[in-house]
Amino acid sequence: MNENHLPHDHGHDEDRIREYLPGESEIAGVSEAMKQLGDPSRLRIFWLLCHCEECVLNIAAIVNMTSPAVSHHLRLLKSSGLIVSRREGKEMYYRTADTELAQVLHHMIEKLGKITCPQEAENDR
Repeated sequence: MNENHLPHDHGHDEDRIREYLPGESEIAGVSEAMKQLGDPSRLRIFWLLCHCEECVLNIAAIVNMTSPAVSHHLRLLKSSGLIVSRREGKEMYYRTADTELAQVLHHMIEKLGKITCPQEAENDR
């Protein structure tokens, strides 16, 4: 079998498909982000941080989790580049990263979950 041709011809331009197919390194960041959002708790925390900047204690109270559990999820979200933090005195504040990936994932979550964005709800009033 020739490596340049697909085993079955389904009538599409295989060269064009191969040309645009992302490489593993190009898609790795998206894959990691989606893996992190596969956990319902992290997904809720990420969604929350898309709408406000909060400290660990407030996040824990809002999502009804312990602070250590929230800190664990925040660490994973931060390592995947979906959120950022800033220190103010002794307090750390977290919010969604200002990246295209984070914004697209935020909108995807709301579309797929049929969740109303708080800003859109206020604009509808």
